[in-house]
This record gives sequence, C-alpha cells and structure tokens, in this order.
Amino acid sequence: MRKSLIRPLIEGLKPYVPGEQVIVPGLVRLNTNENPYPPAPAVLDTVKAAVDGRLRRYPNPTADALRVKLAALHGCKKENILVGTGSDEVLELAVRAYVDALTDGADRSGCTVQYFTPSYSLYPVLAEMSGVVKNEVPLLPDFDIPSVEKLKADGVWDFNAALTFVTTPNAPTGQGYTTAALEKLCAAQKGVILLDEAYADFAEENAMSLAAKYPNVLVARTFSKAYCLCFQRVGYCVGSEELVGAMHKIRGSYNVNGLGQIAAEATLEHLDYYRANFERIKKTRSQTLEWLAGHGFRTRPSQTNFIFVKPPKVAAKRWYELYKEQNVLVRWWAQPDVTEYLRISIGSEEEMTRFREVTEAILAKI
Repeated sequence: MRKSLIRPLIEGLKPYVPGEQVIVPGLVRLNTNENPYPPAPAVLDTVKAAVDGRLRRYPNPTADALRVKLAALHGCKKENILVGTGSDEVLELAVRAYVDALTDGADRSGCTVQYFTPSYSLYPVLAEMSGVVKNEVPLLPDFDIPSVEKLKADGVWDFNAALTFVTTPNAPTGQGYTTAALEKLCAAQKGVILLDEAYADFAEENAMSLAAKYPNVLVARTFSKAYCLCFQRVGYCVGSEELVGAMHKIRGSYNVNGLGQIAAEATLEHLDYYRANFERIKKTRSQTLEWLAGHGFRTRPSQTNFIFVKPPKVAAKRWYELYKEQNVLVRWWAQPDVTEYLRISIGSEEEMTRFREVTEAILAKI
C-alpha cells in the first residue's frame, strides 16, 4: 500500500505557472498576451442577449454550430474540427489520445511527447502528468527550428515520437517559422505532429493548409489571444477525421460552455473588426521594437502580439522587478535559456505610452 493518497508523479509535478493576475488601479498588464482591445460590439451584444433562460440548459455537446462556421472558414468539414475549453484542452486531449503510457517493454517512441525548447511551458506538464516520456530538443541559438537534416544528424530528435508539439509562431520568443520549413518537418515525422498556432493571426503566414495535406498533422487555434475571448476559454483544432474523432471519444461531456460557443460564433461573423485590430497591434509592435532598440535593448523580430527583448545595464530579472514597482507587469522566467530576456505583450497605444515613460524612468535610475 502506497504511503500517500496522491499519485507519486502528481506529488512531484511542477505545475504550469500562468502570468500574474494582479488587479490594482492603474496597472498596465503586459504579461499575459491578451488582446488590448475589446471584442466587437456586436459580439458583446450577442453574449448579453444570451444571458437568459438558456443558462439552465446544457449547451450543444459538440459545439456543432461553431464547428460548421469554423469548417466554412478553413475549407473543411465539421468532422475535421474539435472545439475545446481553450486550446489547452486540445493539447491535453492529444496527449491522452495519441501517446501510450510508459510501461515495462513498451515502445519508447510510442510513449513520447516531443517539443522544442524554449516553447510553451505547458507541454512538459502535460507529459509529466500522463507519466510518458519527454523529449526536449533545443532550438537553434537564434531560436529558429533546426532543419530536418540537422535533426537527423544530431540524433536527438525522435521522428517516430507518438506526439510532437511545435509552437508556431513560437512562445515565448515570438519567432515565426515558414510554412515551407514546417512542412518539411511534418513530412518527415511519422507520429502525430500538432502545430500550436495560438498567435497565427499576428504572423505573416500560417500552416493551416498542412492539416488537410498530411493525415498526421493537427493545427490548433484559440479565440483567446487574437479574438478577445480569454474569459470564455474557447479553442479548437483542425485535422483528419481519424485524429479528430479519437479526441472526440475522450473529451469531457459538454466541454465548451454555451456562452463561449455563442461568443465564438458571433466573432466569426465580424472578422473584419478583428483583422483591423491585428494590423493596429502589429503597427504598435513595430514601433515598440524600434523604440526599444534605440534605447539600448537587444530586440528580436516578432510574429506575435508580444516581443522578446534583452534589456540593457542590469539583469532582466531586475528590470522585471523595477517595472512591477511602477505598476507595469511583464514576464520573466528563471530558466537558463531565456533568463536574460523579458517578454512584453503589446498593449493599447495608451498602455505602450505608459510603458515607454516607465522605461525611460528606469533607464535614468539604473
């Protein structure tokens, strides 16, 4: 009989750590990559109108109306789409659906979740909580994806891994990857490869077409980052009927709340509003990178709604602390491969003006 009521692998698990959720007057929150602008007015009106007697009813169990609209958007069938409680649920379902538990004599590749580092810090948590093998492979020094040829030569990458996650564009670095480079990797991979495109709407290109071209490819998206629905938690993936069908078998009953479904459906009817905001954010992103570079920051190109920069004079951790003292939240990690950097979400024009003022004050102080 084991000593604890808790499974040993859960007792030793290091959980995913989200961005700080501090709420104080005057706070500029640039640490969670939220869209700084509100949902389309018509979306808000639609959600408010749905707060009625329907609240006592269960929502559509498979989000059919939303899947139909997403299928029209992406040129596929609704059977090619699964909707989840944010794209995080999609990632978790993928681990449960495609990766074998590690047991004596089990095929190691069939028990492997693989991903590049640095990338989304939820991936190792999902692998560890499932008791499967993790295969973490470093990105290149410039945070680009190694070529298939290099991956084969290095011998660390597992082309037979049961499930491979690729964050594209990358988080936390903001690095964009070309569809051509991703396709070469997808073509070489024998197991399932999930392209995690949470930030694709802020990039110059995306890899959605690969979900239709390759039977082992899934593309995950979310309504949180670009479409202002973090509060509602709606995400989805697109892929073959076989892969998507397997996840449908194990998803939770009524897994996506009704108001979230309604909000996402309404969002798809007002894409012009959101696309205009994407361009607004990209413009602010470009201006912020140029300004920071002119003030001693080492900047990197970004294809996301955040930037990844190395601050001058003192350590990134100290910058994070100084910003926080001035009611500006940015993101910093202690991990060796990213500890010299700050990740800064792109806020509204007013928020970024405040960010620049605080930055100038810190530079004059240190």
